[in-house]
Amino acid sequence: MAKRECLKNLTDLRTYVHEILCDLNQLETGAFQMTERILIRCGDPCGLLFCLHGPRSVKLMAVWETDQNTILFYDSSGERAHRLELRNAPRLHAVAA
Repeated sequence: MAKRECLKNLTDLRTYVHEILCDLNQLETGAFQMTERILIRCGDPCGLLFCLHGPRSVKLMAVWETDQNTILFYDSSGERAHRLELRNAPRLHAVAA
């Protein structure tokens, strides 16, 4: 069962994703850079892809998909490690602007 979380703005969303990726992989929070990309489906934004660039070229991913308003977290092997349902989240069109 997924945990439910309330994230009101993009800064909260980024911070939370960064912290969870670090916690799940036993990394020091803030020690590694995280990048993001807007995901597009049929010309419309539909989510964000987060990538934490860890040690030794390890990449850890999370996907915020707006249809079901969930964040899916993946480990370095690409397996899903955690799922989070959002009760409240920023609107993606505000992020894309």
